[in-house]
Amino acid sequence: MTTRPPREERDPDRLTWWDTTWRVGAALLLGLFVWTLTAVMTFPSPQEELPDTFRTFWLVLVDPVIGLVATGLMILRRRWPVPIAVVTTLLTGVSVFAAGAQSIVLVSLATRRRWREIVPVTALSVLVSLVNTRVVYPEREPLPLWVEAVLTALIIIVNVAIGYAIGSRRALVASWVDRARSAEAEQSARVAQAQTAERSRIAREMHDVLAHRISLVTMHSGLLTYRPDLPEGERREAIAAIDTNARAALTDLREVLGVLRDEDGSGSLRPQHTLRDLPELLDDARAAGTRVTLDDGGVDLSAVPESTGRTAYRVVQEGLTNARKHAPGAAVTVTLSGRPGDVLRVEVVNPRAVGSQPAVPGSGLGLLGLAERVELAGGEMSHGWDTRDQHRLVVSLPWAT
Repeated sequence: MTTRPPREERDPDRLTWWDTTWRVGAALLLGLFVWTLTAVMTFPSPQEELPDTFRTFWLVLVDPVIGLVATGLMILRRRWPVPIAVVTTLLTGVSVFAAGAQSIVLVSLATRRRWREIVPVTALSVLVSLVNTRVVYPEREPLPLWVEAVLTALIIIVNVAIGYAIGSRRALVASWVDRARSAEAEQSARVAQAQTAERSRIAREMHDVLAHRISLVTMHSGLLTYRPDLPEGERREAIAAIDTNARAALTDLREVLGVLRDEDGSGSLRPQHTLRDLPELLDDARAAGTRVTLDDGGVDLSAVPESTGRTAYRVVQEGLTNARKHAPGAAVTVTLSGRPGDVLRVEVVNPRAVGSQPAVPGSGLGLLGLAERVELAGGEMSHGWDTRDQHRLVVSLPWAT
């Protein structure tokens, strides 16, 4: 089953059956009018002598037939515009009834706005019209040749001007349609880009949050595995920490998946952590057994802008997660420094792991995602091992006043 496309979505240059029907009707009416006018001027009054038999036979029987043929050819004018224009113009030399079809074809040709086609056909039309009025149906008292040529040229030029105006209007409408389609395509591309960017942001949030939670779960579970001699109290604390962080990870995962499945985009993530939540993050890390030292450098955590504070919080969180993964049991030092109007510097330092404790598997995307986040915030990031065998994660973020 096929459905008809909406009218505004159809090709504006494609003719419907009604467009073709009224054009054929107009050609027939115009041809009939010219034929009637010629018959009145050709046949004299009863008191005058009749024209020769051949011219009478031609006008009454042959001329309308040729006009109908020209009208049929007119339907093909869009497929072969120049050949049809030339043929119908030549037919008007022996048939005044064909003038209606030739006028429609000439107007159609002019809508193409190609002067290399319009000028020769226009000149041919003037010449053929003079042949018709001077040879086929000569008048008893003809006008001077130059006057008749000028009048004929003016009539044909009017047809050309009408067709040229119609072509200009069609080109303008086509440009509007193209512009609307381009704008719609660009809008769709922007929406898709925004959706992709939002999903990338959610994926980064999911990695930051879940990696932190899972690293805590892994640390406690590893502690239970490799320390069977733990006192009962510490064992229960480890189990409670595993349960708490596992439930929190599931809650965060449900929230993120809920946003991803939201079709209308009305869902959103809960407010993200900033530097104001840094003490809570460090307390969780200490509760998990990580030795963390904070040197805030006199920075007022509540004075840091929210966007900068979110990125700085993620830097510390990623640093703690990487320390638990790759250097379990090592002490971590977090240092903050900077002032408004300059930069906020965040540094997370940890030595190599002591002993042969099991390492937590990582995705390898944490620092890559963090680098993208820092770059989007307009900051700079560096990380690696220094000469004192310490891993340093250093980030500088712009601190607006």
